[in-house]
Amino acid sequence: MAEQASMKPVRQTRPMRFADKRRHLVGVDIGGTKIETVLLGPDGSLLKSCRTAARQGNEAVLSDIMTSVRHVTRTLGKYDAFSVGIGIPGQVQPSTGMVRSAVNLGIDRLPLGPVLSHRLDGAVVHVENDVNAAALGAATLLPTECESTSVLINFGTGLAAGVVSDGRIEHGDTGICGEIGHIAVEPHMFPCSCGQHGCLETVASGGAVQRLWPDTDGPAMPELIAQAEHGNHKAQAVLDMVIDAQATAVTIVALCVDPGRILLGGGLLRTGEPMIRRLKTALGRRADGCAFLTAADLGGRITPVPTDQPIGAVGAALSARED
Repeated sequence: MAEQASMKPVRQTRPMRFADKRRHLVGVDIGGTKIETVLLGPDGSLLKSCRTAARQGNEAVLSDIMTSVRHVTRTLGKYDAFSVGIGIPGQVQPSTGMVRSAVNLGIDRLPLGPVLSHRLDGAVVHVENDVNAAALGAATLLPTECESTSVLINFGTGLAAGVVSDGRIEHGDTGICGEIGHIAVEPHMFPCSCGQHGCLETVASGGAVQRLWPDTDGPAMPELIAQAEHGNHKAQAVLDMVIDAQATAVTIVALCVDPGRILLGGGLLRTGEPMIRRLKTALGRRADGCAFLTAADLGGRITPVPTDQPIGAVGAALSARED
């Protein structure tokens, strides 16, 4: 496992609001195919990072986390304390560290926080949903002086949002805050894994695009856009449906949370400017003739997160400061 020497350092335009002069922080971002780990100094500076392939199953995930944590902390002194934050997909209970239904990792039920803390000789371990962790990382790495609330919409395999208010993740009473992918907007449309029909996730997510436009060897979204631009009417119809659903997701977040900034992340964002441009156009069309939406300036609020920063891992690390 090699250090990512090419990874850019964390640039901060203002001090982090979670400054902790006593502890280093380790952040672990667990995806379906990779694990990215960072070490932050007590001042929030990025000191070390590494990336390794992810494996499936409870014991494999635990072993891979342990290996990554030991790698980034190996140069710390004997008395250098550190806490660990984990960002992982699935149903997460941050208060207990329990993870359920992390399907892509082969996890049905895993008390990740307690088990990892025990294996790390009692170190503080905080476990977050991966989208929430990424939202905290994005809000911290892309700071502005003008908003207290930001939302990250993650257009990944699924669709979800993470809400950060005054530097803290909003979980809601039961932990489902931000699960916008399971808002059924077309109840007679496609079946969703949650048991409903017509959820936003069945059209607006990366997994949905792959299902709706399956005849491609690589990522479906760039190919779908290319085919639409070349006059493929079927591709244009599918693309219009996807972009409209994404615009609905942005609108729901804006009207329910009213964040100063709506950050966009996830695998679909690798498509880049062609997707963002179409999304802003769709939001603009919705505002035509509607003074209410025009004043809300939805297109002006959206910002894609950079792909060259370890946002998920940094957010996971910062979440450990809340414990």
